[in-house]
Amino acid sequence: MSAIRILLAGESWVSNSTHFKGWDFFSSTVYEVGTEYLEKALTGDEFKLEHMPGHVAATRFPTTLDELAQYDVVMLSDIGANTLLLHPDTWLRGQTMPNRLKLLKQWVEAGGGLAMCGGYLSFAGIYGSAKYYRTPLETILPVSIHPFDDRFEVPEGVVAEVVDAVHPILEGISGEWPALLGYNELTLRPEGHLLVKSGEHPLLAVRPVGQGRTLIWASDIGPHWCPQPFLRWSGYARLWQQSLRWLAGRI
Repeated sequence: MSAIRILLAGESWVSNSTHFKGWDFFSSTVYEVGTEYLEKALTGDEFKLEHMPGHVAATRFPTTLDELAQYDVVMLSDIGANTLLLHPDTWLRGQTMPNRLKLLKQWVEAGGGLAMCGGYLSFAGIYGSAKYYRTPLETILPVSIHPFDDRFEVPEGVVAEVVDAVHPILEGISGEWPALLGYNELTLRPEGHLLVKSGEHPLLAVRPVGQGRTLIWASDIGPHWCPQPFLRWSGYARLWQQSLRWLAGRI
């Protein structure tokens, strides 16, 4: 059987710092990605992961159904709606371009698998700036998105509660889950199927859509909301391997 082809868009950032040393100062810039642990979980021939950082996705994220058809699964993680809506040809040159959120919806309905993962620029996000509320993607997710800052910070840690332990995604994952440090607060839709909750909110939920499938993971796929004990937990790799198999229709 061919490898599951996955496009992960987002999970990158640039940080700029100004250092003051008495009278003098200087600036430094760091580029970082948050894909390390997911990449380790998907080693081997079964999965083929392509990472498209946020600044690259602005221009290179697929603009046609034929381009999307190269993938079995698309993951959006910590990348706001504006990056996909405002192609540089629209933003800088005033040209019409395909709405890539509408395109993703059509692709899922035709058989694609879409995962939206949590973070400061996922779902509603910090200050509500991720802004997936009332977009075409929200209509196919298993959850509804708030129109305001939806971060739910839990610095003391919160342990997830499994709701449907017999679902194929959770097969073989037993015992208490390591604590998470936060997540995006979401509301389960009637069409959504809840697998795991964090407090009273959905953490992992799925939904069939047309011939395709969608999944939400409301926390990070890496630090900081997803801390080291969770990332080193044997269930982390199994969770993502089985989530991607489910989204690709392999289980």
